[in-house]
Amino acid sequence: MRTSFFDFLLVCLVLFGVAGICHAGELRKNFYEDSCPQAEEVIKNIIWKHVASNSALPAKFLRMHFHDCFVRGCDASLLLNSTANNKAEKEAVPNLSVSGFDVIDEVKAHLEKTCPGTVSCADIVALAARDSVSFQFQKSIWEVLTGRRDGSISRQSEALANIPSPFSSFTTLKSNFSSKGLTVHDLVVLSGAHTIGVGHCNFFSNRLYNFTGKGDSDPSLNSKYATFLKTKCRSLLDNTTTVAMDPESSLSFDTSYFVNLKEQKGMFQSDAALLTNKGASNIVDEMLISGKFFTEFAQSMKRMGAIGVLTGNSGEIRRKCGVVNS
Repeated sequence: MRTSFFDFLLVCLVLFGVAGICHAGELRKNFYEDSCPQAEEVIKNIIWKHVASNSALPAKFLRMHFHDCFVRGCDASLLLNSTANNKAEKEAVPNLSVSGFDVIDEVKAHLEKTCPGTVSCADIVALAARDSVSFQFQKSIWEVLTGRRDGSISRQSEALANIPSPFSSFTTLKSNFSSKGLTVHDLVVLSGAHTIGVGHCNFFSNRLYNFTGKGDSDPSLNSKYATFLKTKCRSLLDNTTTVAMDPESSLSFDTSYFVNLKEQKGMFQSDAALLTNKGASNIVDEMLISGKFFTEFAQSMKRMGAIGVLTGNSGEIRRKCGVVNS
């Protein structure tokens, strides 16, 4: 057994120069260094161009990446359009408000001209999430390993079953994240993404008007915050109005989410749920320090971005992100 291992290692060293490359199928830094050296720069430039004129995009791309990775792994299945015989993930309720697909298509079209059939839609989504948030800082704030390939299956039902619900309890959230190989620490840290973006009234108005089915409010919700939310969401029937998840700095990626959470101003039940578990609540306290949050967010995004990835000979490199190759 030992001889076989060292023979294998020797072959790897001779063929590739470093043993690490023999772990075929893993994501790695600078995956496109030889095949499309300008890929990451092209993606960053296009994303930054759009974010400069649309400050809502970072939250949209973060959400797109998150919703993609939680269904079949980070394989760009969320980008696939429905067909005559199949309703795709895009049509699931949690994804009806996902947007930014046009920008991803623009990036893909540019890369197909530069390096045809080389850069996956899954990698574009992962890099777009990082680059859009990083625009605020004018530098990359987390590392994205690349080498993902694109999936060919996208089902509405799987999105409904796998994407965490804003109505979830802590136990449900913990189980959901655990099923993807993520920890409670990742759950709390990644929830910090709610420091940017908006929430739709219909995903939290039950906390204002009918929490237990008796026309009551959620007692765990800060009363002043609840009054503010009621000025935005006038009834349970409102399914179009959106409200900033962080009312003070909804366009700034910072630690305000955790500050708000400690003041019982988490918008969703899934936010408030983090305070119902001692371990999770302690992590919330740790994330109040911006340097700590940014460091931990970078690591959790790296782990999330590796969920169920297709690499090596699995999957394909789609020519257009909305359809599988024919």
